[in-house]
Amino acid sequence: MKRGQLAFLTGTHIVNDLYQGAVPALLPFLMSERHYSYTAVSGIALAAGGLSSVVQPLFGLLVDRRRRDWLIPAGFLTAAAGITGAALAGSYLLTWLCAALAGIGIAAYHPPATDRARAAGGRSQRAMSLFSVGGTLGASLAPALVTLVVGSYGLAGGWLLAVPALVTAVLWAVRARSRRHRDHPAEAPAGAGRTVTTSTEPDDWRAFGHLVATIIGWSIPYVTVTSMLSLHIQRDLHGSTGLGATALTLLTLAGAAGTLLGGWLGDRNGRLTPIRTGYLLAVPALATVVLAPSSTVAVIGATAFGLAMFLPFAPQVTLAQDYLPTRPGTAAGLTLGLAMSAGGLAAPLLGRLADAHGLRTALALALAVLAVAAGCALRLRDRVLPDHHPEAEPTRAPAEPAAEPVA
Repeated sequence: MKRGQLAFLTGTHIVNDLYQGAVPALLPFLMSERHYSYTAVSGIALAAGGLSSVVQPLFGLLVDRRRRDWLIPAGFLTAAAGITGAALAGSYLLTWLCAALAGIGIAAYHPPATDRARAAGGRSQRAMSLFSVGGTLGASLAPALVTLVVGSYGLAGGWLLAVPALVTAVLWAVRARSRRHRDHPAEAPAGAGRTVTTSTEPDDWRAFGHLVATIIGWSIPYVTVTSMLSLHIQRDLHGSTGLGATALTLLTLAGAAGTLLGGWLGDRNGRLTPIRTGYLLAVPALATVVLAPSSTVAVIGATAFGLAMFLPFAPQVTLAQDYLPTRPGTAAGLTLGLAMSAGGLAAPLLGRLADAHGLRTALALALAVLAVAAGCALRLRDRVLPDHHPEAEPTRAPAEPAAEPVA
């Protein structure tokens, strides 16, 4: 495992997904300062999340054809530009377009970065879990950063939100130049158009489709709970606003712990163990949230739900890449895109159900979807590829056996 490279990639993941979490964090400020309606801000959220889920597999296809490491910094810089532009835009249309730009940048980052993280970590599930938890941390830091900046300076101070991406881009350039001159002084920039060497093992599209269905069944309940949990605690269980926010924070922190634990379990007992265990434990945890008689019980259930839901997160990514060994970028793009976005596409329907029949009804439907996903997870089968598969070593051009991806 290349620990330094993996640590740096994890840092870029924190920055990239910081801008993913910044989209919902900006919406209350857009409503208060620009008087946007709920429909208007829902459109902005859909522009970022929905478009990201659609284009992310396309970036995966690009990465599968040629190494495009430059998409990593380009992705988080584009995301930062989109978020900054949305904060400073003077019209709704421009705000919507900037949110869409942010979604494209977020999507562009994930396939090449995940591919590099897999190469740096080899077969280790813990390595992928470390990389994955970076995204969770970034998304969880976003509300605090947006509140600090926009709450202090208003939307006009939104340009400060670009600072993390700019600093990380400078570090990327310095690191790239240092590695290039130290290891390969005469070499062209790493990843500059080299052809990808793919596995000779066949793709298993049927197994991959089964995994995709499972991940969709993961995404819908997760997005539903994160969007409705605080309201459920306040309105149905008569908890305070602070307790609702605490529940969301605990869910996020438990998710980070679950991601790391899932990687450890995957290395120790095989990756199907955290996948199946996570789904099976998530069902009673969500049932606790739905049926909770008090806000305290709901908070406990939400914490358990966050831990269980993220046990399968990293192992699902590596399993998808082994189902499609000749298209690891496509596999990562689809699985990560669906995990973060499919639930967002279903959110408006569940929101209308909550308006008509209450939050418990919407959460109960999410529980039913999760139960189906758990059944799908039990039917998943592992796939162990030979040692020469690219997961065990960095992808590199045949004519340049010593070349290393810069990260």
